[in-house]
Amino acid sequence: MASQDYYALLGVQRDAKPEDIRKAYRRLARKYHPDLNPGDKTAEERFKKIQEAYDVLSDPKKRQLYDQQGFYSASGFASGQSSRRGPEMGFGGFDFSDLFAQATGGHTETGGAASAFREMFSQFFGRGMRPETTSAPEKGSDLEYALDIDFWQAVRGTQVRLNITRQESCPSCGGTGKQGGQTTLCPECNGSGSVTQMAGVMRFSLTCPRCGGQGRLRNVCPTCHGDGRLPKVETVDVRIPPGVQTGTRLRVPGKGNAGTLGAPPGDLYITIRVEPHPFFRREGDDIEIKVPITVTEAGLGAKIEVPTIDGRAILKIPQGTRAGQKFRMREKGVYNARKNTRGDQIVEVFVQAPKVQDERTKELLRELAALNTEDPRAEIWSKV
Repeated sequence: MASQDYYALLGVQRDAKPEDIRKAYRRLARKYHPDLNPGDKTAEERFKKIQEAYDVLSDPKKRQLYDQQGFYSASGFASGQSSRRGPEMGFGGFDFSDLFAQATGGHTETGGAASAFREMFSQFFGRGMRPETTSAPEKGSDLEYALDIDFWQAVRGTQVRLNITRQESCPSCGGTGKQGGQTTLCPECNGSGSVTQMAGVMRFSLTCPRCGGQGRLRNVCPTCHGDGRLPKVETVDVRIPPGVQTGTRLRVPGKGNAGTLGAPPGDLYITIRVEPHPFFRREGDDIEIKVPITVTEAGLGAKIEVPTIDGRAILKIPQGTRAGQKFRMREKGVYNARKNTRGDQIVEVFVQAPKVQDERTKELLRELAALNTEDPRAEIWSKV
């Protein structure tokens, strides 16, 4: 039974589309995943509830039942719901009082045939039991992992080793959840899956309450308690290709949780977060830097050395360069493995005034000012 509102747990509206539910789940899973909150029991419990909500709302059939009933259970009942039914209430809460009355000629007092009816329906529909059923194999769920890498690892690519906690197939039962993979004949129905009950002159053939109509009972594996899977910490080597950036999502096939009853496992998704560099600033596949130049280099032009992610490179500064001017260095940016191309490096220059420490320097600057009488702020004053 759902003890909480699954939609509220994921933070979505009841008419949310599947992709909105998936996005909400991934966002919350990254926030509360046990690997990102080691030792935090509150986060671990929150993650389990989020996983439970997503398992139901991501499945159209389960979601439809949840929307109709307010809960989801594989047997169609919420745990404890039967306690709210009277003896005349059957599956789904249908009222069988008319049927009881017919068996006693229109009377509804206790005793006689009506009592037999009530006893039979109470036995099969009023216990709130959850009969054993054989679930269909389900593909394992995906796992999410957030990975922090530095600037150079992102630019050049790297190999990382991760310790992932995932559900593996139980080695004792081979993932079947049964001890030795065996089942036994149900003694209640002798393997037929149904039982016969008499009420007065009427005879009913009902689904066996002990095996749920399967005809066989499974012997629960004591190692995995019938789940067929066990948590295991596994070391996974992951290759990070060059050019990844914050938000890049990498898929590692088959490294999610194991499926049930031999179904294939889910996948592992790694979300990359890149630490910033103190000098290089990345914008997509381009690299942006700011470099100082002298007054003479700006006025006369020059060839200067600038840093790139490949090392030093020569940049030509044309005569009359102004502060804030930008220059593009082709294919000096980050390599994009998906596009098989490289970005550019954008160099912004700013003019650095000389240090005036002697009279000779002052004299030269005065001579320069006398030769260049143009007011650099004239354009500003014309607009004021």
